Amino acid sequence: MKRWLAAFALLALAACSSAPKKPHAAGKPGASHHRPAGATPGIPDDCPPYTPAQEDPSTRGAYPPGGLYKPGVPARRPDHVPRVECIPEPVVPDEPRSPVGNRSPYTVLGKVYHVLDRPDGYVEQGIASYYGTKFHGRRTSNQEVYDMYAFTAAHKTLPLPSFARVTNLENGRSVVVRVNDRGPFHDGRVIDLSYAAAVKLGMVDRGTARVEVRALTPRDVDKAPRQAARAPEPATTAPATPATPMDQLVQTLPPTPAPAAAPAAPAATPAASTSATPATAATAGGGVLLQVASFSQADNARRALERLLAAGIAGARLDGVQSGGRTLWRLRVPTSGAEAAELAARISSLGFGTPQPVRE
Repeated sequence: MKRWLAAFALLALAACSSAPKKPHAAGKPGASHHRPAGATPGIPDDCPPYTPAQEDPSTRGAYPPGGLYKPGVPARRPDHVPRVECIPEPVVPDEPRSPVGNRSPYTVLGKVYHVLDRPDGYVEQGIASYYGTKFHGRRTSNQEVYDMYAFTAAHKTLPLPSFARVTNLENGRSVVVRVNDRGPFHDGRVIDLSYAAAVKLGMVDRGTARVEVRALTPRDVDKAPRQAARAPEPATTAPATPATPMDQLVQTLPPTPAPAAAPAAPAATPAASTSATPATAATAGGGVLLQVASFSQADNARRALERLLAAGIAGARLDGVQSGGRTLWRLRVPTSGAEAAELAARISSLGFGTPQPVRE
């Protein structure tokens, strides 16, 4: 009997050791961050580990020379919304250029692009889009693997790899991304973000957003803390909310073109979540608004509004909206479709960049 029980136990152990192990689901919804075993600074302890995406061989090819990848296949977003607080932003190391993906010039869809020698000082504003499941697991232009649950981006001219801080100019949210791919090759778009980066910027539902792309180098990252240590802001003058890029830009604009009556200051209270001035007949009838900028500080918003009014751009107004527990001031100008292009050019000439058409 003892020998029989011993043999049975050995068979049971052999069966357990040969049982197939469940594979670790890389990219599985619900596990949405990249961290090794142990805590990662800035990442909540309840974030589960996540294995970065591996190459999907089925995504190879299907890229006509000089064209787009699978142009007839829609680029869908996944059903799973990642916990962006579980995804660490990339650090900004001093990396060499990738041996591939940096050929310059290069041509796509008949248009020639020149890759920058260095990212230093690069700043651009424009429309951002994002890409998701269609490219998940596909090799990027510098042969890394695209992972829609990491903070990465595609850019037409920044060297690969490089890093940039992308800020949504409509809500002030920002994210640091690793630029490891080429694109977007659509007119009017400056950067293509990973799905996770788009979630963090709050632009997934709309699909696009007006952003600022500011290249980062290790020198930029190191310089900011030193400057803050040399000249700390007094506690009494520190802004209650983080400044948007337009808060910073308005400080550098040339003097106001001509004297103008100061408009009523927007009330800096959370209750002021409606338009600072009445809507015009054009917007009431479904017309177009040109959104010039978004500010977190009322004084900067008022200064920008005064600049537009002094330049003869009538109807400019400030709309206070609540976003993430703070008030943002949107500088907008009502217009009709026929006048929008001319008015946008006038506004751009004042130093604000090209305004974005929006509707109420």
